[in-house]
Amino acid sequence: MFLKRYVLASLMLLTGLGVQAGEKKELHILSANDMHAAIECMPRVGFVADSLRALYPNLLVLSAGDNRSGEPLNDMYEIPAYPMVALMNIIGFNATTLGNHEFDSGQEGLAKLVSMSAFPTLCANVQPDAKWNMHVKPYQVFDCGGIKVGIVGAVALGAMGIPESHPKNTVDIKFTDPLETLQQYQFLRKECDVVLFLSHLGFESDVKVSKDLPWVDIIVGGHSHTQLKGGEMHNGLFITQNKNRLACVTHTTLTLEDGKVVDRQAENIAIRGGKNENKVVRALVDYFSQNPAFYRVLAQVDTPFECYEELGNMMCDAYVQEGHADLSFQNPGGVRYETKPVGGFTVADALRLDPFQNEAIELQLTGKELIDMMKKCYDNDNQGFPYVGGMKVDYTVDPATKALTKVVLYGEDGKKLNLKKTYKVITNSYTVAISTTNRKDPGKGIGKITAQLVMDYLEHQGHVSYQGSRRIFRH
Repeated sequence: MFLKRYVLASLMLLTGLGVQAGEKKELHILSANDMHAAIECMPRVGFVADSLRALYPNLLVLSAGDNRSGEPLNDMYEIPAYPMVALMNIIGFNATTLGNHEFDSGQEGLAKLVSMSAFPTLCANVQPDAKWNMHVKPYQVFDCGGIKVGIVGAVALGAMGIPESHPKNTVDIKFTDPLETLQQYQFLRKECDVVLFLSHLGFESDVKVSKDLPWVDIIVGGHSHTQLKGGEMHNGLFITQNKNRLACVTHTTLTLEDGKVVDRQAENIAIRGGKNENKVVRALVDYFSQNPAFYRVLAQVDTPFECYEELGNMMCDAYVQEGHADLSFQNPGGVRYETKPVGGFTVADALRLDPFQNEAIELQLTGKELIDMMKKCYDNDNQGFPYVGGMKVDYTVDPATKALTKVVLYGEDGKKLNLKKTYKVITNSYTVAISTTNRKDPGKGIGKITAQLVMDYLEHQGHVSYQGSRRIFRH
């Protein structure tokens, strides 16, 4: 017996891994992604985490990024986005990666949030300048009841080589290619029983990179808001992701035998509509929600908004009317929800629709300069054509490359806009930053954020109806 124990102990020392030959263990993971400050759902998340921990004490609770941006109670708190950090702390999250919207806090704001977090922020392809004192780590190894789990994170980069946030928020932060950077952490395979990639690349990118990550066991993904039924296998790698704003979370079970993952199972757990809550988390949410100004009704919605374009058109009309402009345009990524039912349109609704506090920018543009800006916006905002005000647009896209091949602008009277005539145009500061062209006028701020223009417009209108409103036509 003594000899047997001695041999077993020697093998454990030699392997250095948590799961030994002949053992069968389970690793349980609760994951969320793209929560976008849905603080009203966090008490339910807390209940689910507590319930699973009662069954599986070594539960890992993870977020695949974009924890903020989408709820004014969070994003406009005196320390912006602190409520989500506090709620994630009390629920007991073990780690998060950076989403592109984490950078909405700016460098100093993000550094403050990272320092306030009781969990590590893991993102290997982000290297902040030391002056920001931003304690982002590339990876961390967790001991989950004897199972060694190595987690490495990465965030997607847009067409400009930075995450899709305002460029000013990424100054003096170095970003590297996610896949190339990840390959530097293959050593985790030898050191750990399970290697997990905490990804904010998007589902299609996760599938694409999976063929180059044979040393990874599972991708917990985010960014594209893709609702998977549990998880999917691609190139031998298990991938999970959920729709945004906590429609549900995923409980994943990895079974290990002889130190290797031999089975993967995942189930979605509904968050919205669930009744059971963590009472302590609920009390904290109620505390953060004590601001009646956010619930003031600005206007009545007479017919439901049924798509992004209808809401984008309303925003662009607000820019034209409240900015006293001829024309306006809005990057599609800046319209943050798709539908709005009949009823009151509140301050909070307006700030959820446009949560980024971008300044309204006035530009004097010829028709040609306007088209050039809109083309650049299309290229740098996920090839989505901007929404417009004061005009309509016909545009043509190459089916193979998705590149714009033709753009024609029409006035509200149906006549083509004069390419040589100068128009007063309003857009937001983010759109200006990603739409660099050789225009004569760099633009100037009008002293208001675009969300304020939207709120002013709604109050002046009293009632709004945009059902069926279409202004951009693809050919």
